[in-house]
Amino acid sequence: MQSATAPLGSYVETWHPEPVVARDTLRPDPAAAVSALLDLPGPAAAAGDPLPPLWQWFYFLHWPAQRELGPDGHLRDARFLPPVPDRRRMFAGGRCEIAEPLRLGEPAERISSLAAVTPKQGRNGELLFVTERQEFRQSGRTCLVEEQDIVYRSGGSGGGQHPTSVDDHAVPDGTSPWRLRLQPDPTLLFRLSALTANAHRIHYDDPYCRETEGYPGLVVHGPLLALLMLDVVRRNAPGRPVRSLSFRLHRPAFAGEHLLAEGAPTATGVRLRTATHREARHATAEVTFA
Repeated sequence: MQSATAPLGSYVETWHPEPVVARDTLRPDPAAAVSALLDLPGPAAAAGDPLPPLWQWFYFLHWPAQRELGPDGHLRDARFLPPVPDRRRMFAGGRCEIAEPLRLGEPAERISSLAAVTPKQGRNGELLFVTERQEFRQSGRTCLVEEQDIVYRSGGSGGGQHPTSVDDHAVPDGTSPWRLRLQPDPTLLFRLSALTANAHRIHYDDPYCRETEGYPGLVVHGPLLALLMLDVVRRNAPGRPVRSLSFRLHRPAFAGEHLLAEGAPTATGVRLRTATHREARHATAEVTFA
């Protein structure tokens, strides 16, 4: 058995997981639940309508047995979890190419595969970047292809420096014409975790966040930062179908902080960011219209 000080790349030299297929009927209920979570006046999509970009995250869910979870709430073992010791996971970003949107109420399948594994040296130690590719199909056609970048480290906390307390009063200033504000609280984070089958304790267990991970409070889901940026686009350009998008998650935000998601239209799409009073870029994104 290799020691914990071995390079992370050595643990995945022979790791070549096979693709896996999942199927879903794409019921309208999850889309309605997400719409309620975002305080929309009604469901953003009904049966037969196109699913908003990135809302595929609320489908094809996997609910493992409780015994399969590790002390952090994540799965101990799964098809695309790299076999590194004392594994810690961070969502870094992703990309999506949309040939045509998924349609609610129509059966769909998702083919997940490993696209790349890249060891890198970070400021706080060695990191392993794992890219998972997901291909979504309906009626025999490939509708969209998504890639997710997940970063793993061996041991240690979430990495980086975090504030010692959460300021729930300061509000970030906006500079772009398209804006969306949100102050996520523990209830919203709990509901989002339930809608995505996400049991990671950093989103609901305050003592765990402070004592084990070194955070000042509950961590806002990285995907929520991306979803807010895409919702800025959906609200301000409802008639413009998205052809492609990419996003990066830079620094965590915490429950109680005021978030600002804002976008500036370009000749072909929109550039976006999510900010708080203390960070100008918790997340960034670029969207290209069809």
